[in-house]
Amino acid sequence: MPPLKAGLSLKRKIETENKVESKYEQESSNTKGLEELTLSELNIEGDSTDSEHEGNEEGSDQDQDEVLFKDSDVSSLEDEDVEYASDESSELTDSEAEGESVNSNDNNNAESEDSDTESDAESGIGHTHGSSGSESEKQTLKNKQKKKIAKQKIKTKKPDKDLKEKSQNKKGTTSKGSVDRLADVIEGSSQMQPVEQKDEYESGDTSDEEERRNTVGDIPMWWYNEYPHIGYDLDGRKIVKPPQRDQIDEFLKKCEDPDFWRTVRDPSTGQDVVLSKEDLQLIQRIREGQVPNPDHDEYQPWVEWFSREVLATPLRAFPEHKRSFLPSRSEQLQIAKIVHALKMGWTKTRKQLAAERRDRREKKFYNLWGSTGEGEGRAPHRPVPPPRRPPPPHAESYNPPPEYLLDAKEMKEWNKLKETPWKRKYTFLPTRHASLREVPAYQRFVRERFLRCLDLYLAPRAIKMRLTISASELVPRLPSPRELQPFPTGEALCLRGHAAPVRSVDFEPSGQYIVSGGDDGAVKIWETSTGRCLRTIELGEPVSRVLWSPAPALWLVAAAAGSRLLLLNPGTRIGHHRRAARTDLLLDEPPPQHDVQPDERTASAVKWERVTPEDWAKGIRIAITHFKPIVHVSWHGRGDYVAASVRAEGGRAVCVHQVSRRRSQLPLARLAGQVQAAHFHPARPLLAVATQRAVRLYDLLKQELVRKLRPGAQWISDFAFHPAGDNMLVASYDRKCMWFDLELSPRPYQTLRLHGGAVRALAFHRRYPLFATGGDDAHVVVSHGMVYNDLLQNPLIVPLKQIRGPEVKDELCVLDLRFHPTQPWLLAAGADSTIRLYS
Repeated sequence: MPPLKAGLSLKRKIETENKVESKYEQESSNTKGLEELTLSELNIEGDSTDSEHEGNEEGSDQDQDEVLFKDSDVSSLEDEDVEYASDESSELTDSEAEGESVNSNDNNNAESEDSDTESDAESGIGHTHGSSGSESEKQTLKNKQKKKIAKQKIKTKKPDKDLKEKSQNKKGTTSKGSVDRLADVIEGSSQMQPVEQKDEYESGDTSDEEERRNTVGDIPMWWYNEYPHIGYDLDGRKIVKPPQRDQIDEFLKKCEDPDFWRTVRDPSTGQDVVLSKEDLQLIQRIREGQVPNPDHDEYQPWVEWFSREVLATPLRAFPEHKRSFLPSRSEQLQIAKIVHALKMGWTKTRKQLAAERRDRREKKFYNLWGSTGEGEGRAPHRPVPPPRRPPPPHAESYNPPPEYLLDAKEMKEWNKLKETPWKRKYTFLPTRHASLREVPAYQRFVRERFLRCLDLYLAPRAIKMRLTISASELVPRLPSPRELQPFPTGEALCLRGHAAPVRSVDFEPSGQYIVSGGDDGAVKIWETSTGRCLRTIELGEPVSRVLWSPAPALWLVAAAAGSRLLLLNPGTRIGHHRRAARTDLLLDEPPPQHDVQPDERTASAVKWERVTPEDWAKGIRIAITHFKPIVHVSWHGRGDYVAASVRAEGGRAVCVHQVSRRRSQLPLARLAGQVQAAHFHPARPLLAVATQRAVRLYDLLKQELVRKLRPGAQWISDFAFHPAGDNMLVASYDRKCMWFDLELSPRPYQTLRLHGGAVRALAFHRRYPLFATGGDDAHVVVSHGMVYNDLLQNPLIVPLKQIRGPEVKDELCVLDLRFHPTQPWLLAAGADSTIRLYS
């Protein structure tokens, strides 16, 4: 045997003996537990000697210890072990000894149950008798060996070779002493089993199988470094560590085992695992940062599980109603607009738009050499005229005068400059011919023609339409104000007499008198020519509106004081006393009773009151009480109807009163928004009602809405009709005036920004094409507004004059405006308690 192998075998024997001694020392430290274990094993076997020691267990233990640990017995056992070991070492080689040890471990694992019971019985016999005679021990061991051999033949039926190896192992065990037998009992009682020599990764390497193999859990495995086991299986038995190798064994295994380089140790079981080819490929793919599964395709086509396309699926199982398939009125109008736009060419289909984009992307070339008739569908070619050439001089004539012909000296100079022809006097040689027929052909005609065509091809010319527009041309040309006279240009008269701001003024239909009302509760009658105050009527409440009746046969003034509408007679002392007397006679007669009775809705909003004698003496002829304060009053053109607007929302905000029959009516069933003003149309049976954002025109005969005007203002203050009735002017508190053409559009035709503050008043002249606006900016603007009979001609609007208005008081200036019926005079009611007349 080589000395290296002999040394290794001797080292292994010494290590095994040291392990046995260390195990014995560990087990002997807990003597009480071993005694109970041996007693329990003996009781299981049913030995008769156990009954003798049942009464005195402590004494029996002491006797056993004394018997087991005699010096003579230990020495004799050691001698026998040494002799037996020496015999075995002489007969077996190292490699055979290793094989036998492995086979003995396998046999011990396979017959763990039998060996445990028999070893208990064997230890029990030794303990009870306490004799160290070799004959009795040999006899018992032989009987025991025979029984084991018989059981092996019946159960396992292994080959003869395995039986021989087992018999040799049994012979070795017979030579063991009592200490070794006790160590075998201790090892068997601890139920420790070596690791099964099978590949646990045959069925697949999964984490579930690893957890079922060792049940210690997720703990550091170095905790078991000082223990002979490495964990517990599912049955709670200890899992013994496999044999550990030192550095020399590792080196030898590395030299002998060809699979050592791919062998790893499982930390949960301590078993060596040989990595397969697939495992190595898996590790290599993971280290290279690839997908572990080689069958996985990283660039497989994308499957769009969630698409952006919406599937049109029904939400209900029953069929839809017939009305679901009929287009609504709004859809019909929309489709009709689209069809009309397609017919008129205002819009195009997607196919037409795509064709146009395709045509624009295509490059178009002009066929310079083609005829004008080529290319159907192409616009006719517009040839670019060449620049006009100057007329030929006399030298270029075929028969030039003698002074243009070259003499001998000039010919000499001509020939001298042959190398530099650009320095010659002419680019050609003047020559005389008797007739035009004798003129020869031009020698360079073909070349110059080619160069001309080449220039046209490489540098074609195009006609560009240039628009030269100056800034002055962008400004509309308006007539001069001098051409638009007459119009008011300055203040002519200032009427003072009110103690509070004057809210409203108006001219008498002939223009001789003026009526005014203010917050002081007084209505004053003035003479226009002199400015004298002829009469004052105290009403006791602030007057918001005064208007003279346009009827020529009546002498009436409508005044709004609070929630009452009063019809006043200025008196017989003023103006036409016959008209005043006739008016009193007409109003004194009561109307028929069947005409006076109103309905419940009208009765809740309006009430006609009988005038007391005191009020009759003041000049009050008729009093009409409303349920809310009155904000605006307007007369009909004939003077029999008067419209009163109250500060409320809904259909009751506008009331129309008939003076002749003493009755009232509410023409509007409903109305959205708060009413600002209401006016009758000057020529048609229409009533215009202005709310905060819109102006609505109602037909009183048909009782329906005719048109709704949207000026785009935030808050409308007042509006007025043009005397012709085709146009309207709307004023707003956001400093704008909107001109509407009622025949064209509901949107403003023109928006005027002539004031720096809120516009509160506006008025049209009845005869002259003038209108005026006033507001909070201390100015009155007079403008020219000409409306033509020709419908194709737009109105002419020209601002003429900015006149200084009344003084500003409490951020208010001009509160009302009126034009004289016949003269270009303007009357303004000011917040400074004055009335100013401009002429």
